[in-house]
Amino acid sequence: MRKQPIITDECYHIYNRGVDKRDIFKDRKDLDRFIESIREFNQTETIGSLRDIKNAETVPKALFRVHKKPLVAIVVYCINPNHFHFVLKQLVDGGIAKFMQKLQAGYTSYFNAKNERTGVLFQGTFKSHHIDEENYFNKIIGYTNKNYQVHNISKNKMSFVFASDYEYENSNFKIVSKKEGNRILNMFGGVQGFKKHCGEIVSILKEERGKKSLLEEDNLPDSA
Repeated sequence: MRKQPIITDECYHIYNRGVDKRDIFKDRKDLDRFIESIREFNQTETIGSLRDIKNAETVPKALFRVHKKPLVAIVVYCINPNHFHFVLKQLVDGGIAKFMQKLQAGYTSYFNAKNERTGVLFQGTFKSHHIDEENYFNKIIGYTNKNYQVHNISKNKMSFVFASDYEYENSNFKIVSKKEGNRILNMFGGVQGFKKHCGEIVSILKEERGKKSLLEEDNLPDSA
């Protein structure tokens, strides 16, 4: 049980990594599956596997409605070869826990079946930090949106990077909540203003403070 409950209508930094720091993608199809899982599992309706979703004969028509009720609003995200970060706003009680459970369990099931393995793929359930202060919010938003720039990711693994900066820099929200995305852009004075802010945050955390990762609790940027 979590020490602090996750509160509806509040934002949280959510992150996790592969068990033993292992890569969670072996090829581009794996990353595409994870991205598809983010889209499909963010709904209050109970669904089966993604395989079932694609089979129109076995899925209730309700699941194909354009307006599905989401569990969370995705504000920013970054998927890296061996870990991921989200900033999520919980929209319904228990929404973040339900979304993360479906996302991680569903992808693990796919990965294990594909690679003929068993056991866990991720390091525990997920880590969460309540974003309850403006300065902390600004740091985490910038850090998460361009998280891949903090890490020394080899060129041959850059194809396994997928981040929300592309959505923001093109004002084309597919995974990011349109409502939250437009709110963020307004906060920072538009596309260029937000891009500049993110670059500054990454630079501060990586160069001036020497921080390489937020995957350890004692390595999170403070709220001051």
